[in-house]
Amino acid sequence: MNPLPLPDKPSPAHPVSNPFRSFWMAGYECTDKLNAWGNRVDFLRLTGHLERLDEDYHALEPFGIRTVREGIRWSQVETRPYHYDFQTLAYCIERGRAAGVQQCWDLCHFGFPDDLTPLHPMFARRFAALCRHFATFYRSIDPDSLLIVTPINEVSFLSWLGGEVRGTSPYCTGQGWEVKYSLMRAYIEGIAALREVDPSIRILTTEPLVNMVPPLHATDEQLAGAALAHEHQFQATDILCGRLCPELGGQPDFLDLVGLNFYYNNQWICGSGAFLPWLNEENDQRWKPLRTLLGQVYRRYQRPIVLSETSHPGEDRPHWIRFIADEAAEALQQGISLFGICLYPIIDRPDWDHLTPWHRAGLWDVELGANGAPTGFPPRRILYQPYADALRIAQQHVSAVQNSLQTTRFSVP
Repeated sequence: MNPLPLPDKPSPAHPVSNPFRSFWMAGYECTDKLNAWGNRVDFLRLTGHLERLDEDYHALEPFGIRTVREGIRWSQVETRPYHYDFQTLAYCIERGRAAGVQQCWDLCHFGFPDDLTPLHPMFARRFAALCRHFATFYRSIDPDSLLIVTPINEVSFLSWLGGEVRGTSPYCTGQGWEVKYSLMRAYIEGIAALREVDPSIRILTTEPLVNMVPPLHATDEQLAGAALAHEHQFQATDILCGRLCPELGGQPDFLDLVGLNFYYNNQWICGSGAFLPWLNEENDQRWKPLRTLLGQVYRRYQRPIVLSETSHPGEDRPHWIRFIADEAAEALQQGISLFGICLYPIIDRPDWDHLTPWHRAGLWDVELGANGAPTGFPPRRILYQPYADALRIAQQHVSAVQNSLQTTRFSVP
């Protein structure tokens, strides 16, 4: 497959410079999905982020984090079909501007209005209308700043969750491809609607980055099956840029900033579902360094890359962020255009389906009682100091590599 060429000249869709205000970013869990029990969850409320918005933004300052991922919560802003209430969005934009924080916006983070599923015949039209009204409203109160949007978060995961394992709407099995196809129709129509309002809007895709491997001593059939499963992770982005399902209207400029979500359990064995341990202490040849996986994507699309989500639960958080920094530094030295790393979630979050336990995956935990629930509302934040210390070291390491590469680039022979 021939790679997509980068534009020869800077353009509104693909300027050369990094559009993010800081390399290190913070992501706030913003899902408003229907969980496996059919109950609506609203994590911006549950984590207390809306109530502690100023505090949460102020807390980022010592870490030099000036870019965040936020979500509008489609199920909350579309009060009835084609009618929108953007008051909460306006408040968030105002507080972000006051704090000097750049906000990147998810429009659909797993949640849809109660009367819609991705398989509904009006899903794409309703989503495109949301995109158009969002962009119009945003520009009415902030006409000048660069706007970075993720239309639909993790199409690949959402297709599996709702289309294969009944984890969310539309609660199907064996319909993963149909759900993905419908989501990508909406994604493409949504980008067109956004750019009708403002052609300068940047699009940040956020898809899982995985490594699917065969079992040991695999048969030819198992080897082929694993290779096909690994290739399927690119279906959403291939559709977006028009390589796959061209009837949906994808085009190269729609694939802009390639966001990749990578966690400790993103490498696993086809068939058994067993994870390859991320430390790879057994030197399993099937395990791939993150730099290698990033390189595969960069060579495939020739677009700037963002590690749009990454974290590890529990006491391994410091080790994980050092691992991520080492891999990012190597990727940069290999010439990969890595534009940023987003710590997601920056504030701890609970399980979607049971609301306990909380994952202990953030830079900040929340204060929990003996029953595993927050001791008050909005939940009190507690900085996890080992993670904070490791993050500062990781930032210094990556910054040193960036400075070295910039010096080399601009040095005169």
